[in-house]
Amino acid sequence: MRNMRGDAMRGLAVFISDIRNCKSREAELRRINKELTNIRQRFRADKTLDGYQKKKYVCKLLFIFLLGHDIDFGYMEAVNLLSSNKYTEKQIGYLFISVIMNSSTEMKQLIIQNIRNDIQSRNPIFINLALQCVANIGDKEMATAFTHEIPRLLTSGDTIDPVKQSAALCLLRLHRTSPESLQLNTEWTARIIHLLNDQHLGVATAAVSLIDALVKRSPDEYKGCVNLAVSRLSRIVTSSYTDFQDYTYYFVPAPWLCVKLLRLLQNYPPPDDPSVRSRLNECLDTILNKAQEPLKSKKVQHSNARNAVLFEAINLIIHMDCESSLLVRACNQLGQFLQNRETNLRYLALESMCLLATSEFSHEAVKKHQETVINALKSERDVSVRQRAVDLLYAMCDRSNAEDIVQEMLTYLETADYTIREEMVLKIAILSEKYAVDYKWYLDIMLKLIRIAGDFVSEEVWYRVIQVVVNRSDVQSYAAKIAFEALQAPACHENMIKVAGYILGEYGNLIALDLRSTPMIQFDLLHSKYHLCSPTTRSLLLSTYMKFINLFPEIKQHIQDVLRHDSNYRSSDVEIQQRAIEYLRLSEICSPTVLATVLEIMPPYPEKQSPLLVRLKQKKPLMEAENNSEPSVTTTTTHTEDVPKFAETAIHLNQQQQQQQQQNGLLVSFDTIESNTHFGESTSYSLPSTITTTETTIQSSKKFLFKNSDIIFENDLLQIGIKGEATKHILRVEFYYGNKTNFNLTNISTNITLLDELESELRLNLEPIKPTIDPKAQIKQSGTIECLQEFRDLPKINFSFL
Repeated sequence: MRNMRGDAMRGLAVFISDIRNCKSREAELRRINKELTNIRQRFRADKTLDGYQKKKYVCKLLFIFLLGHDIDFGYMEAVNLLSSNKYTEKQIGYLFISVIMNSSTEMKQLIIQNIRNDIQSRNPIFINLALQCVANIGDKEMATAFTHEIPRLLTSGDTIDPVKQSAALCLLRLHRTSPESLQLNTEWTARIIHLLNDQHLGVATAAVSLIDALVKRSPDEYKGCVNLAVSRLSRIVTSSYTDFQDYTYYFVPAPWLCVKLLRLLQNYPPPDDPSVRSRLNECLDTILNKAQEPLKSKKVQHSNARNAVLFEAINLIIHMDCESSLLVRACNQLGQFLQNRETNLRYLALESMCLLATSEFSHEAVKKHQETVINALKSERDVSVRQRAVDLLYAMCDRSNAEDIVQEMLTYLETADYTIREEMVLKIAILSEKYAVDYKWYLDIMLKLIRIAGDFVSEEVWYRVIQVVVNRSDVQSYAAKIAFEALQAPACHENMIKVAGYILGEYGNLIALDLRSTPMIQFDLLHSKYHLCSPTTRSLLLSTYMKFINLFPEIKQHIQDVLRHDSNYRSSDVEIQQRAIEYLRLSEICSPTVLATVLEIMPPYPEKQSPLLVRLKQKKPLMEAENNSEPSVTTTTTHTEDVPKFAETAIHLNQQQQQQQQQNGLLVSFDTIESNTHFGESTSYSLPSTITTTETTIQSSKKFLFKNSDIIFENDLLQIGIKGEATKHILRVEFYYGNKTNFNLTNISTNITLLDELESELRLNLEPIKPTIDPKAQIKQSGTIECLQEFRDLPKINFSFL
């Protein structure tokens, strides 16, 4: 605030002093209430208050508001101050309006009109006050009201530089708060871009911030800014700091403008014009050269400013990813920072090198710093720097150094911070599979990983171990051997028991001839861990025992005794009890041939994207960019229920999505990345007029022994799913009909036929179905099925369409 004679407002100073001298909260409240009463009376009774008195009382109200008390009057007096021709009175009015904005429509219209009057005035001080108020409020009404005035003010040739700065920053604020309400005409695009060449660096700096925000919304409209940005950057970088006396910060010319220009250029690919690209490369080369020069000052501000420009230049080099010499030079420069005593520099260097490691031009240069990064992992005090070191080791890993990096990460995992252990487990699992030449080495690493950090091994990790073993017959015998050996440890983690239980249940026969791992020894070893496990793991082990009955008939009686034991047969856990009863009954009534069919070995899993990569991206989105440039690890997906019920070994690539689909009423994923109500792309087919489920329905019905929802029919045109929930003898059912084509299915009709005795055994009540299914969409039909008596036949569903 300007120091003007007569504007000291002694009454305000006295009031503030009284408040500060209050000894208690009650005394302060009494003083405030007394002052509010006095101000209210003066506003009501004295209609001849001059500007000075209004300003004084409005300031008191503002101070009271800032103390945390509500203010419900004085708005009109503050608006009246906006009409004053005195700077101090207008300033207080704008300050009050900016801090305490009344939501009254009439009041807001008065404020907008006063702001418009000041913006259209010739007084630059009043214009700046108005622009600051608009930016401080920054709501939808302000953006709509001044969507034309402020751009016009910004691009006008008559506007002075300080006002242009304020106008650019005001537009930026409105764009951030109400982008949908701020409609900029295309006629202003070229004028706004041209502000990059403004002689006043303050205007250029404000304009870069505005253009950077606008580019993110309309990149094609503002692509002309690239050439001007490169030109402006070149003039700054190649000049001496003495050429920018007013904008030199500790011997660094215009560092904020340089950073903003470099950041703006990262919104576009490398320039197509050879001359522009050459000029940009020259700028980046000059910045790297200056980083090698001795410091011109020992003050931290100088190094901070210089490094800010350097790191932003390196980010642009990484973004362009086309100049191998620049990438290698950037990597070497960052390598020097890895041993810098400044923690922030080490952190930023590791972060930037993670991105450099994904480039084919600089990957080898990054690998040269492997030992330095490993030493940082061991000796760094700051946990965030150690985490970045782990990220960099993960990014620089390839087939040539995978064993060394995985071993170092395993060693560090034993003492790593708990906050990063789960992420490290995922990365070790991914790297050990991705670069495994010998899958025996992979299994050794994974079992060691589970032993070291079992509590941080997510289900996706040990699921993946199972998938690899099932899909690779050459390591199944070795997997059974090391799993059996791992179980012999005095302290065995529960995840290790799960892995060993599954592997021995499938491939225990491959090591049964060894006297040290006979069938009975395998069973006794597994069962010795049984009572220490959670109900989920016990359920899996019961399935393993059932598999043993098929693999080793000689211990069948012993396993049946375990199943009959009260701890299983009468368990309080429903899942354990159900498995014990069903498995016992299955082993008693089924012949060896039937058992061999039911309990046959698991088939190979289909290959899909690794769930570990999906999990890692969910935990750390930054790693997504790193993984995009590398070949993905293939993986497999299983069904979630099997016979026997190895539910714990099932894996779904996106369980969260599946749960969300079930909450939304959907049965299954359609293997697309689109919304839950749409399918992926498919080609056009000629449509039959009717589809009838016959054998497909009969086969699908067996699935409902273990689940309450599934697909009962699917072809290239249509997918039909069902979801049911039973309450006593009534089944609430929902049918889902999905259109997999690119055109409408019309004249939809469904009919569930009850043949012969079914008419007296079941009662159907289904709501009408919509006559049309949109392309890539699905519709739902709800209803109930009431069971009147036991039935053996199945209903028949007829579905017709055009």
